[in-house]
Amino acid sequence: MSKLRLVVAALVAATAALLAPTAPASAAAAPRVLYYDTSRAAEFVAAVHQGAANWNSSVTSVRLEPVTAGRRADITVSAGNGWPYASVRSLGRGSIVMGRQAVTIGHHPPRIAAHEFGHILGLPDLRTGLCTDLMSGSSAPASCRNAFPTSTEAARVQANFATSRQIPAAVYAESAPR
Repeated sequence: MSKLRLVVAALVAATAALLAPTAPASAAAAPRVLYYDTSRAAEFVAAVHQGAANWNSSVTSVRLEPVTAGRRADITVSAGNGWPYASVRSLGRGSIVMGRQAVTIGHHPPRIAAHEFGHILGLPDLRTGLCTDLMSGSSAPASCRNAFPTSTEAARVQANFATSRQIPAAVYAESAPR
């Protein structure tokens, strides 16, 4: 009988553990907030805000916010007459140039902004030619309007900021499709 009591006691304890109220899950780690400055983005301000919002709706480990008074921007955004590009100093820091030449031939400004933010967030160009891949950049047709990262792109950014991954400084320059 003592073995039966031990089994019953173990089952009661296991059942009680399963039914016991659990402590609330610890709050998820606060996202790393990156501040961006659009004071030199000219006609692209709304597109830059949309690109940031698209990333904010896709990842939780980092958040892109407009710079506020008294803060230093991690990312500066300006307008230029050539092709768009991002100059990355380190993960989450750098500058973006929104290029009018790409817009002139039909590329979607929010997609350009989201793509260039992707570089600042640690993603390389993929050049897949697919509209579904945000990081395919100008290899996708100019008619592409998708300005959201794929789940794979979002997962890479999540991982980059969850581990504070080190990335080398780089310049990612778009060019006219060949």
